[in-house]
Amino acid sequence: MQNNTQEPMEPSNQFCPNSMCSARGQIGADNIIIHDRKRQRYRCKHCRKTFSQRRGTMFEGLRKPTELIVIVVTLLSYGCPLQAIVHAFGLDERTVASWRDRAGTHCQQVHQAVVETGQLDLVHVQVDEIRVKGCKMIPWMGLAMMVSTRLWLAGTVSLTRDSTLADCLMQQVRRCSQAMRALLVCTDGWAAYVRRVGVYEIPVRHGRGREPGPLGQELTRRGNSKATVACS
Repeated sequence: MQNNTQEPMEPSNQFCPNSMCSARGQIGADNIIIHDRKRQRYRCKHCRKTFSQRRGTMFEGLRKPTELIVIVVTLLSYGCPLQAIVHAFGLDERTVASWRDRAGTHCQQVHQAVVETGQLDLVHVQVDEIRVKGCKMIPWMGLAMMVSTRLWLAGTVSLTRDSTLADCLMQQVRRCSQAMRALLVCTDGWAAYVRRVGVYEIPVRHGRGREPGPLGQELTRRGNSKATVACS
């Protein structure tokens, strides 16, 4: 797949990444100009340093078209086998694996910079664990979601479903939450959360049809417990 179309360049949307520049991080300061359209590089008028338009993204240093990389990463995120992508696009298996790892690392950095900033009033959080099929292994993945916005707050993978997984998941949630805010955590009653955040059980009636239940049951399909904690 070949695509020679270049990405549009807009200096007003860029900022100087040079840590020694007095204008570093300033957008719209009229200090960034186009240095080379063919190579898609900008230059800062203050420090005279040049930088790539892809600086700070997962595309930095890659020569393949952005559209191709986005398609490949999207297919991987939806579970498309790596070998199928290699065959369909004529790519090297190591190249596809490298793009996958780049995308994962960049997403983690964005999540830490945007979500894990201690600015969210979470109020209600739902946590759960699922078994994930892997190559010659079945690890566990813990997930946490902000109920009101359906924002994924945390995710962690472990070979065992133990207190370490629960601790790592709750630490990520705490990094997202505003300090000293009461937080309702809904789980399926796993003992690791009982020990960590003081979960107490809500009785669940089993039978035909759906019966009205308390808040903890409304927030999770399998949930029968909740905890109220203060994030500090």
